[in-house]
Amino acid sequence: METRATGVEQDEEHEAEMNIDRTLSAESKRQRDGTGNIGAFGKRTGSSDLRFFEGILPESGGEVLSDRSIEEQFSTALDNLESTLADNRNATLNDVMKLEVQLTDPSAAEAIDHVYESRFDDVQLPPRTVVGVCSLPGGANIQLDVIAAEE
Repeated sequence: METRATGVEQDEEHEAEMNIDRTLSAESKRQRDGTGNIGAFGKRTGSSDLRFFEGILPESGGEVLSDRSIEEQFSTALDNLESTLADNRNATLNDVMKLEVQLTDPSAAEAIDHVYESRFDDVQLPPRTVVGVCSLPGGANIQLDVIAAEE
């Protein structure tokens, strides 16, 4: 007669096979709690050479410039990115490895191309993804998520 393991026994066997470190999620939570998050957005996690910047908006003086053209909003968001990079171990646009551009109007992707190319004119253009979204904080039309690395 064949015996079958219960769901609990199967879970324990599966965890043993996977060698799960139960402290991992606690460490990850401490990193998230310690990043100085504003709302749901963090500025970096961990201590590797990778830097993650989320929710970079076209804001100046704490106000989102939602009434400006998409080119101006993108340029302002890139200004904020450059400032954040400089504050983070003196990184520059040259350290950007990937750029995700979130647009409320995906058809504006062409309009921001010349801004993108001009701001990265002295460095190799990083890979870029343009994503259409329904809305962004503060009524912004653009937001950036960026991965940078010290190389």
